[in-house]
Amino acid sequence: MTDKYQQAVELIDQANAEDPNKVAVDGREWPKELLYSQRMADMQQRYAPDADDAPKLAIRAQHIQRWKSDRKDYPMNRQGYLQWRTKLYKFHAETVGKILEQVGYDDEFIERVKKAVGKRGLKVNPDTQLLEDVTDLVFIEHYMLEFAEKHPEYDEEKWLDIIRKTWKKMSENAREFALAGNITLPEPLIPLIQKAVAG
Repeated sequence: MTDKYQQAVELIDQANAEDPNKVAVDGREWPKELLYSQRMADMQQRYAPDADDAPKLAIRAQHIQRWKSDRKDYPMNRQGYLQWRTKLYKFHAETVGKILEQVGYDDEFIERVKKAVGKRGLKVNPDTQLLEDVTDLVFIEHYMLEFAEKHPEYDEEKWLDIIRKTWKKMSENAREFALAGNITLPEPLIPLIQKAVAG
């Protein structure tokens, strides 16, 4: 672990600590995106402990300062959602790129991180796929149940579709990791998850 890496981690965490949105977990209040980045880094350590610094920093910075791009600024339909997501990928990539430049990483390294954060080359770029795997594992363990509780109107078919789409984005390694008991599945959703991924 280099000084540059440690400085980059500290600056990413500082940026995410500015999140005005707070969440309480185990009696402690966290800035929302700082908690998310900690969960991402924790999952990466569990799932891919031997990853090198570029994907590790991309994983930590995936949602960097996400609150600065508000979903409400875009039309509340599918097209608006996709526009927002595309702009977000670019914003996150540019934001972490500036941090990496500041601490002295070279252009090639910075481009690797930006490519992963920008979700470019899913399924063909190993850094992007690793970030996607960690994202999906974190979603299943920490956010899927919360998402379900926000959408009581979703029927079983809708849920099976959401789970299958998540599963499809994951690598075979990540699927095996999830099903081998390495993550905590949201208990009320286990029957649905098993049904969605069967076969």
